[in-house]
Amino acid sequence: MARLRQTIVSLEDTPYYHCCSRVVRKAFLCGIDHVTGENFEHRREWVDSRILELATIFAIDICAYAVMSNHLHVVLKVDPDKVRQWSDKEVLIQWHKGFKGTLLTQKYLKGEDLNQFELQTVDECITEYRKRLIDISWFMRSLSEPIARMANKEDKCTGRFWEGRFKSQALLDEAAVLACMAYVDLNPIRANVAATPETSDYTSIQRRIASAIKGEQPTELLPFIGNEHLNMTNGLKFSVKDYIKLVDDTGRIIREDKHGAISSSSQDILNRLNIPADNWLKITTEFGILFKGAVGALPALTEYCEHLERKRRQGASNCQRWLCA
Repeated sequence: MARLRQTIVSLEDTPYYHCCSRVVRKAFLCGIDHVTGENFEHRREWVDSRILELATIFAIDICAYAVMSNHLHVVLKVDPDKVRQWSDKEVLIQWHKGFKGTLLTQKYLKGEDLNQFELQTVDECITEYRKRLIDISWFMRSLSEPIARMANKEDKCTGRFWEGRFKSQALLDEAAVLACMAYVDLNPIRANVAATPETSDYTSIQRRIASAIKGEQPTELLPFIGNEHLNMTNGLKFSVKDYIKLVDDTGRIIREDKHGAISSSSQDILNRLNIPADNWLKITTEFGILFKGAVGALPALTEYCEHLERKRRQGASNCQRWLCA
């Protein structure tokens, strides 16, 4: 039985979550329909653009994403501190970037006079919007619904475009986050639709590589801040250069037609994560199979289950086997 989303999300334990949505009706609604030969690749651009747009609205950062022909993956970091720092007006401005709001919230932003009852109603809206702006369910809903409407209009039909529920899992520690990101970024290579990370269209790794060539990092994605910036809280505590190299090394090993090996810099990351190289390759090729629930070392998984009042630790054996040296 599917769990309620509030029984999966625990910001007390982790801000990082891996989400996955799949399409229905046919196998290639976002790619090429091999029955009719019709090309729907442009829909992947819709999804890609919408993911990045939502990152400018919600207090949720994008760590990694991959838009495939019949599903999408996204690794999110919820930032409750950011939304707490926003003023009431800033909350409304953020919400109105993607949604109409109400007539009263629109009047409030225009500076029009409101009576006491109307101001109270606006305050209630602000409180609700503040919650939604860090809600991954609202994020995924805001991602999927516009795409479904556009696809149905194009197909001249009605009904579901996406499966009823997206899948989500908590990533409880540094190792789980980086392994899941690599798994997501390597989707096109595992599926044999791309030969290298830089040619993996509609992925975060392609975007990171394009920016790295210019000596930059993409503003749309959560940055890598490296060990030298450990005092910074909002960023991935690795070097972007090392991460790209790790993904490239892993991709070369995964592809049977390429000779590859884990380099010394990549091995340094795995040593820091306490993951043997063989385990890393297993995780980054079968993450979705190995881990059905929260992912992390046993102490973190135990705390997560206790906070959510779960009687057993789902997937504990695989977490212990593959994430612990």
